Amino acid sequence: MMNARRGPERGPTGRFFGPGELRLAILALIVERPGHGYEVMGRLADRFNGTYEPSAGSIYPTLQLLEDEGLVRVEQTDGRKVYHVTEDGRRAAEEQADVIERLWGRAASRGEWGMFREPEAAEIVGPALRLVKAAVKALAHAHGDPAVVERIQEVFVEARRRIEELDTRRRPWKETP
Repeated sequence: MMNARRGPERGPTGRFFGPGELRLAILALIVERPGHGYEVMGRLADRFNGTYEPSAGSIYPTLQLLEDEGLVRVEQTDGRKVYHVTEDGRRAAEEQADVIERLWGRAASRGEWGMFREPEAAEIVGPALRLVKAAVKALAHAHGDPAVVERIQEVFVEARRRIEELDTRRRPWKETP
């Protein structure tokens, strides 16, 4: 489906990276630690907890671009090209630190959804969606009654509180090994 002003409509996942952002993400990873192409790909995928899988077709041309720009240099190690940051690359990453930080924040946020790829998630997602559907239905029948809106909010807040109590990282009474 096309949108006259924005081009093709994006699917539910859409594109994660805007113009130039993949370049910055890869540069930031190389600033953290040198690596060969597939290693950089793996580290980028790890940032997304499996919700984004970079392809060689996007990573290698971007690595070549970074090399052409003088932001990374290549050393042959054990028959592989290992990418290292240059001083210009380090300076470019420092100048764009705020953009890189936002990228990693978005990656972490999107990565949180990676858990929904686990089989056990279906046992939770279905009932959660039915709960939301029931709330929307109650809202529709209440015709904006503030008392109903407030009560639904209370139910959701209470449910969240009770679920968060189940989170083993938050249970103060659970002994850690």
